[in-house]
Amino acid sequence: MPRKKKDEPVKQANPNNAYIEGAGLTVEERITETLRKNFMPYAMSAIVSRALPEIDGFKPSHRKLLYTMYKMGLLTGARTKSANVVGQTMRLNPHGDAAIYETMVRMARGNESLLHPYVDSKGNFGKVYSRDMQCAAPRYTEVKLAPIAAELFSDIDKETVDFTPNYDNTTEEPMLLPATFPTVLVNANVGIAVSMASNVCPFNLAEVCETTIALLKNPEHDILSTLKGPDFPTGAYMIYDEEELRRIYDTGHGSIKLRAKWRYNKEDNCIEVTQIPYTTTIEAIIEKVAELVKDGKIREISNHRDEIDINGFQYTIDLKRGVDPDRFMQKMFRLTPLQDTVSCNFNILIAGMPKVMGVGEILEEWIAFRTECIRRRVYFDLHKKMDKLHLLEGLEKILLDIDKAIKIVRETEEESEVVSNLMIGFGIDAVQAEYVAEIKLRHLNREYILNRTKEIEQLRQEIEELNDILADVKKIRKIMIKELEAVAKKYGEPRKTLIYDMADEPETDSEDDTPDYPVHLFLSAEGYFKKITPQSLRMSSEQKLKEGDMMLQQKNANNKTELLFFTDQAQVYKTRASAFDDTKASVLGDYVPVKLGFDDGERVKYMVATENYEGFMLFCFANGKIAKVPLSAYATKTNRKKLANAYSAKSPIVQILFMREDGNVLLRSSNARAIIFHTAMLLPKTTRDSIGVQVMTLKAKNAVLEEASELDSEQMRQLEKYIVKNIPAVGLMAKELEIVGQMTL
Repeated sequence: MPRKKKDEPVKQANPNNAYIEGAGLTVEERITETLRKNFMPYAMSAIVSRALPEIDGFKPSHRKLLYTMYKMGLLTGARTKSANVVGQTMRLNPHGDAAIYETMVRMARGNESLLHPYVDSKGNFGKVYSRDMQCAAPRYTEVKLAPIAAELFSDIDKETVDFTPNYDNTTEEPMLLPATFPTVLVNANVGIAVSMASNVCPFNLAEVCETTIALLKNPEHDILSTLKGPDFPTGAYMIYDEEELRRIYDTGHGSIKLRAKWRYNKEDNCIEVTQIPYTTTIEAIIEKVAELVKDGKIREISNHRDEIDINGFQYTIDLKRGVDPDRFMQKMFRLTPLQDTVSCNFNILIAGMPKVMGVGEILEEWIAFRTECIRRRVYFDLHKKMDKLHLLEGLEKILLDIDKAIKIVRETEEESEVVSNLMIGFGIDAVQAEYVAEIKLRHLNREYILNRTKEIEQLRQEIEELNDILADVKKIRKIMIKELEAVAKKYGEPRKTLIYDMADEPETDSEDDTPDYPVHLFLSAEGYFKKITPQSLRMSSEQKLKEGDMMLQQKNANNKTELLFFTDQAQVYKTRASAFDDTKASVLGDYVPVKLGFDDGERVKYMVATENYEGFMLFCFANGKIAKVPLSAYATKTNRKKLANAYSAKSPIVQILFMREDGNVLLRSSNARAIIFHTAMLLPKTTRDSIGVQVMTLKAKNAVLEEASELDSEQMRQLEKYIVKNIPAVGLMAKELEIVGQMTL
């Protein structure tokens, strides 16, 4: 351990403070302040400058790469090696060649990640539907910009967007690309920032343009009528859910189910899958199918294989004789990634701030962005024409006396005075005089000057039209509509992802693939659960428990039996016996609160095992009231795992009982009174959290109901004196020894 230097100050440990050392000084600083100063800049950089797309549809890495290719002349020129592009892009993007090439691969036509790829590629760029099919090195592949990329750079040299210096101030790059169509919705974009993420799914180009035009004409347009749903590069089917689509279009959040496209080859008795969901890969499907075959959950397959070749995607499944292909594929959709879900999170940077928006709001933001681009383009053209008109008006004055202009130039002794003398002689300004002075001698003829000055009237008319456009946003929107119509006509393609209506689904009974067999269920007072097969229980019936724990319930059931765990916080958690692994009596078992995700401090109170939800529940409260609730009140059509308000929380719960039919129940209070009543006296309550009716009257001060238990016929004969014919009842005094043995049943 190093010695402390002489006169060195002693640093006292403080978990909330950090020490910053440098230049021989030590400064104490709160760790929260250190995190704020160091982590927050990184987080903001990841959000604003790396992970989230902007309204033009691109992240900075995409924009830098495409702009570099544009400046290299790859929009019209021949392809060049990818390595050349990667090297040039590093002037704008210093994050390394590997990251730049990965960005290029995803935008390339060969990878098939985008509906409309921006990079025209040659060579092996891998495939989006394969995890293991890697792309070739950049020295082997060749690229250029695809024709649609021309729409990204339309009029970029007319100051339509702002430029910013690159990281070393040696050049400039655009902050946004002035795309003529809503690229943000046409191609998929996924990004993970700090504390937030973005997942924008792609839509059909023609549908997006049509929807944008409709919104320009009518802001109240129903988007779903023209934008049918997302369209993915890998095709497949989208399961149509109008309610979910409207939620996505309104909020930017939601999920879409995709299903593989397949056909049955009757001759070879096999299934040929030709398109899969965008979110999965061929390797993930094969691995999942192999796992299910190994576990015995799929027995209809004799072989399956990847048959991807130069002709495209194909995954083939050989069926055993007699297998119904439709029923088999329904099973495959339930168990494998052949049916998958795409989560939507339309988180986009607007003016440097992340914002989650629905489709309508995104298009509104894009329309505002594109309106400004067109306005700036018109303004640029206007000033160019005004400058030209100004020069020609000066030239027009020369027309009045060409000889005078020649005489002024000839008689001027010093060259520097030519411009000023022309200004004096013809009453023109310095810019016009400079322009006249630069005219070649061969052009100082009447014909040349007349031809040039003919443009003056045309320029004045064009300037007036441009001013009208700047003054009227409707005219700007007409320009936008024409551009969108041209893009849709030139680049629009039919949908790749077809829409599948579940109403067209063939009616087949959904098979439950869970194996069914007899089991014994055990629940301890501390909340430990065991599922033991009869064979295992015969081999060892001695139950292992934690110290101080005891077995609370034991039931005979089947592996498919549904289980309801009632808790001490008036909630019930639903699951099936099959959700628990088979175990032995010699282990503690599964801890139910952890297995089912209970709330903090929540404990199991009672377990019910049922297959048909017949029977009823009795909830016995400390105030002497009892609620009789049919078990069917806890049956749900959806697979909800947790139900709140399972019973009333107005009075402490003493006992929960499940009874298949009406019977006799013994109640005992804290003031040593007891009654036996028949449950037929209670009317069932349709509301789960009903407080019930008064069954036992608790007259003594602070008296509460302490115990409740169901009695059989033998116990009834022993305790018949406690039977009551009407409720509520006070009950008789009961000797503790007389009934204590009857309480735990």
